[in-house]
Amino acid sequence: MPKAETKPFVLTDALLNAYATNDNITRYLIGNLDPKAWRAEPPGGKGRTVAAVVSHLHNVRVMWLKVINKDGAIPEQLDRHTVTPGEAIAALAESGQHIARVIAAALATDGRVKYFKPDVAGFIGYVISHDAHHRGQISMLARQAGYPIPQKLHVWHVGVGLARQ
Repeated sequence: MPKAETKPFVLTDALLNAYATNDNITRYLIGNLDPKAWRAEPPGGKGRTVAAVVSHLHNVRVMWLKVINKDGAIPEQLDRHTVTPGEAIAALAESGQHIARVIAAALATDGRVKYFKPDVAGFIGYVISHDAHHRGQISMLARQAGYPIPQKLHVWHVGVGLARQ
C-alpha cells in the first residue's frame, strides 16, 4: 500500500494557527461564561470585573495596533462599563484579525514588528501569554463570584474542540 503524501511543516502557518487558536479560545470562554459573571463584583469589591478584564484585553491590542499600524484601520476601544459579552466577542474577533495581519506581514518580510523587540516570534509569545493571563483572571473571577466555568470550558477541552472545527 503506498504511503500517503505528507505536507511539509510550514512554520509561518503554524505560528499564525497558534495565534488563531489562542484568539478562538478567548472568545469561546467569554461566549460560554454564565452571564451573571460578566459584571459580578470582584472579591472584596476591589479589582476588575470580567467585563473590565475583557475590555482591557481588547484595548491593549488596539494600543499595539495604534503604535504598529499608524496609517491603517484601528478598531474602537471598549468601554468596560457598558460593553456586553456579544460586543466584546465581536471586538476581539476584529482586533484579533488585525493582530493576525500584523503577524502575517512580519512573517512574510524581515520578521520584525515595529516597536517590539526582538522579533515576531517574541510578539506572538507576548500576545498569547497576555491573553492567557487574562483568561486565567476571567476564570478565577467567575469562580470567586459563584459562577465557575463549566467543565467543558477547561482549556484542554476547548483546545481539542477547536482543533476539530
